[in-house]
Amino acid sequence: MKKINIKAITGLLLAGVFTSCSDKLERLPYTSIELSQSFKTVTDAKTWNNGLYSQLRGRVYGIYQFSTDIQGDQLNASLDYGNRNGNPHRWDGFLSDDYTIRDVWSGYYSGINNANIAIEGFKTITPKAGTETTDLNKYKGDAYLARAYYYHRLIVRWAKSYEPATAATDLGVPLVLVYDVAAKPARATVKQVYDQILLDITEAKTLLTAVPGKQGSTRFTKHVVAALEARVKLDMQDWAGAKAAAEEVITAGTYPLINNQAELLAYWKDDAPKETIYQSLTAKPSELANTNIIYLGLVAQTGKFTPDFIPSKWVVDFFDNTDFRKAAYFSAKTLTIQGTDYPGIVLVNKYQGNPALFTAASTNYQHAPKLFRIAEMYLISAEAGARAGAATEAAALTRLNELRVARGLTALVGLTGVPLFQAVKDERFRELAFEGFRLDDLKRWHQGFTRREPQNINTITQGPAYQGLTIAADADKFVWGLPTNDVTINPNMKPQNQGW
Repeated sequence: MKKINIKAITGLLLAGVFTSCSDKLERLPYTSIELSQSFKTVTDAKTWNNGLYSQLRGRVYGIYQFSTDIQGDQLNASLDYGNRNGNPHRWDGFLSDDYTIRDVWSGYYSGINNANIAIEGFKTITPKAGTETTDLNKYKGDAYLARAYYYHRLIVRWAKSYEPATAATDLGVPLVLVYDVAAKPARATVKQVYDQILLDITEAKTLLTAVPGKQGSTRFTKHVVAALEARVKLDMQDWAGAKAAAEEVITAGTYPLINNQAELLAYWKDDAPKETIYQSLTAKPSELANTNIIYLGLVAQTGKFTPDFIPSKWVVDFFDNTDFRKAAYFSAKTLTIQGTDYPGIVLVNKYQGNPALFTAASTNYQHAPKLFRIAEMYLISAEAGARAGAATEAAALTRLNELRVARGLTALVGLTGVPLFQAVKDERFRELAFEGFRLDDLKRWHQGFTRREPQNINTITQGPAYQGLTIAADADKFVWGLPTNDVTINPNMKPQNQGW
């Protein structure tokens, strides 16, 4: 009899399972139920579906998002950062036994395991006619899309970027499609993992085709499917496919670009939904998300701030004063560092906390995590068009300018070729700042970086591994190492990634 440990399914709401199989429970340990008994009805499927969404909320923001930005070129460690997230920031001390690597890897694979269980379990449920069939198809589509999302995050972080000439031989991550606690899988190739992601997206597209998109959706829709497809195909250098998927969302007209300061401020502070294709359901007191507290560190008693990381001067200066994003993403604060006050230091204010989610008088930094935004679709369409060749460059510039003008900037004129691609990269830098994209972008563009001057040298931790760090293009640690403990338990995962 196959059993599943209740405690092992993080976030899954198994109360519905207890109700549906109460006649069986007395025969099993109180901490376990027979796996097959958790998939008897569509109500059981709904319970699993809710759990998958809850688990996804816990696998975005926090270390799942800011770790790569800390590793990149936009931030300086403050003098009071206390070595929190110091290893990724310094690179040289970043080892495969680091808790960031361990926890992010484990988080994604636990999400995959529960998606696998759900996918197989949903197949055994016979729905009643009518709405039950529709609901079960939605739950199936959600599970396939969740698995695709997790595998995409894994392959981007733990493998070389997709290169059509070498993807069939470059090592990726283990492909686990059926729940088996005893399995010790080897690494699949990069191509095999991406092929599986596309298969799961195709399944989700079929199953969710009748689910319309809406602003701020907290459930997967056909537009969420297209948004993930666009992101994946951009990474695969499938320029036509990436552009088509992004355009599907853009041309639907559901998510108009914000074109004024007040709305953009509300979008980031209050989680106003206008540009959001999907965000995780977040509610106080018990359905809260991970936070990005590292950027502010408000001391409520003094009203001053002790952040772990401060944006470099060049990053702040990269935003024109007419750019609506500058006031939405940054705010000048008084820092208290090593007992000394430093007024006027600009901090990342993108994640200041939504007052509607506060659980006390001051901020708890809670937001509804935004997984997919329409602005990213404009950038994907622009980049795909710029890289596909002369025939699509004009359309690429149009999409780029639509985003720029909406954000308060002027339109660019006559750009083609390399200058056009650079303009797209610059706009990704601005629009997606501190959302976890920067290191992945540098990796797939095969670019290195040199960190630049801080706003105030006296507020940061100094040294060659800090503000003086230079990283070459394609340096080994753009790709994270396989977690030490996982390789020890499962030697089939060898070889370890280069440089780890």
